[in-house]
Amino acid sequence: MKRVGDRFEEISWEQALEEIGAKVRRLVQERGGDSVSAYLGNPIAFSLLPPVLTAAFLQGLGSHNLFQTGSQDCNNKFAAAQRVYGFPFIQPFPDVDRIECLIMIGSNPAVSRSSFMQLPDPIRRLRAIEGRGGKVFLVNPRRTETAKQMGTQVFIRPDTDVYFLLSFLHEVVSRDAIDHERVGRHMKGLAALRKVSESWPPERTAEVTGVSAQTLRSMVDAYLQADGAALFLSTGVNQGSQGTLAFWVQEAINAITGNLDRLGGTLVGYGYIKDFPKHARKSGHTMRKDVSRIGRLPSVVDSFPAGLMADEILTPGEGQVRAMFCLSGNPLLTVPNSDGRLEDALKALELLVVIDIFRNETANHAHYILPGTSAFQRPDLPFVFHSLMGAQPIPYAQYTDALLPPEDEQRDETMILLQLARACGSTLFGSRIATGLFNGWMGLGKLPGVGSRLGLTSERFLGLMARAFRLGSLKSLRKEPHGRLLEPNKGQDFLGKRVVTDDGLVNLAPAELVEAARNLEVVFEQERTQRDKLKLISKREQHSHNSWLHNHPRFVEGKRSTNYLYMNPVDGGAAGVESGAMVEVRSSVASVRVPVQLTDEMMVGAVALPHGWGHQAADGLSVASQTTGANANLLAADGPDALEYFSGMAKLNGIWVEVFPVD
Repeated sequence: MKRVGDRFEEISWEQALEEIGAKVRRLVQERGGDSVSAYLGNPIAFSLLPPVLTAAFLQGLGSHNLFQTGSQDCNNKFAAAQRVYGFPFIQPFPDVDRIECLIMIGSNPAVSRSSFMQLPDPIRRLRAIEGRGGKVFLVNPRRTETAKQMGTQVFIRPDTDVYFLLSFLHEVVSRDAIDHERVGRHMKGLAALRKVSESWPPERTAEVTGVSAQTLRSMVDAYLQADGAALFLSTGVNQGSQGTLAFWVQEAINAITGNLDRLGGTLVGYGYIKDFPKHARKSGHTMRKDVSRIGRLPSVVDSFPAGLMADEILTPGEGQVRAMFCLSGNPLLTVPNSDGRLEDALKALELLVVIDIFRNETANHAHYILPGTSAFQRPDLPFVFHSLMGAQPIPYAQYTDALLPPEDEQRDETMILLQLARACGSTLFGSRIATGLFNGWMGLGKLPGVGSRLGLTSERFLGLMARAFRLGSLKSLRKEPHGRLLEPNKGQDFLGKRVVTDDGLVNLAPAELVEAARNLEVVFEQERTQRDKLKLISKREQHSHNSWLHNHPRFVEGKRSTNYLYMNPVDGGAAGVESGAMVEVRSSVASVRVPVQLTDEMMVGAVALPHGWGHQAADGLSVASQTTGANANLLAADGPDALEYFSGMAKLNGIWVEVFPVD
């Protein structure tokens, strides 16, 4: 589809590629490679080839401007891991099936199946911890679907998790519950870490977190007495204002208590490519050291924060973004403060190309819409958690065939990206050899040095990858549709062997993070003086996965045709509202109107609004546009001053709000 005035017209693939290619080549020639950018959404970010080719496409144009959804939900873990372990994708995970004490903060695996950890059948496996005499604590401002079925609920005020963790560290250090032999052999920075903890006794932080000193100490008791324990934080903490510091403190606690790299504690998996962190660090892959043009924020896993996109597009100067390729994403709904500046920015682009299966809010502003495939229409070999992180308590590999063929003009995203690269003059990865190999493999050109073309399909290419990963043939993988079990986790194979910092030691006290921890005093005082104000958190629902599922009638029928503001009856009484009433939720940035539901599942002082709604202007979504929900992310701020420095993440949890009744 091509935009012609205020409408879209069907055109051929040949015309689309030719016109897009001509515009990109002109922009690169006149303004440089950084004038072209891409946004990578997470439906397809977990596939094998499209994310790699998106980065390769930009690199071949000389552009650094890749944006992706990690800066909305998880970049803090990458930023901290790079400083602590030497590489962003080294992500320890709890050994759930052996552990005796698990403390989950901001996590709701009953709905999410966990994050950064493959956890099928989560409730059965978490209940098994209690069944063998262990304990599970669920720290959250809301009694989640998980907490309703098992474990001990611990309410915590939104976006105060870092203070809870600092007090937990304070208790561990003050009791000297430290595995000094392990720390001495495999870690550095204990003295600096000890100093960080001194200022945060539980009595002090209880005033802000709402977790009493007695409750916190009882959790520390359970953690230290267990034969294998772990702290595990997830999206609820990631999306706060101190996600990187919180993850660092968590990892430091697990490490110094001897729970890192042991069965029953936290493990570091291998993935398909066992030496990937070492080789990738050596080559600099996902380890770029550049900073953004606007705000001078560091890149994380070779990408810049999505919360800077509006500024990067609207601010004139060298490197200003003038073109964007949006692959399987909807930033106009998911990026903070999107209703104003980002919409203006997308309208100001000289070229916006959207590759998707729907004409969503973002695609409404596109110059070209290219029809990709759904997950049912492409073969896949899941890559990120399986290959890069190995974040699986039970390691397995799984190949899936396409279940349905592409329809009409749909094309596989791998082929689309390769065709765009050819049309735009991009040498993939900046390498003519790599470009020749990819094009030759996929039948778009001759193989270098051979002179033939193979014409591989994506399926056959994945077969090559499976063999390269030593997983066997696709034929053999098909015989195990639920996954092929790989070598089980062993523990005691990470410390001293696979830590990839310069000296091979776990860095318990990265200088940048220690300095940032000192600056928490100012933020803590703000929290202390405003603890009577309402704070907003996001919420994930089973029938509403991010912004994807609202265009299917069964997911939005009846009462599910909108999102609701969930709040405690005490707060509802103070605001003068009852369940079912319409309310205005107002932040310092914007306001939205939604119906309210009063429930004691919310702690007093915290309100929750599910994200992914607000499709009324998306006339390309015939079902979703008829829903009445509001976009929670409109209440969050964007721009360099509103983002966490280390990760570039927007503050989507813990937003100060006011709630008013409306007619």
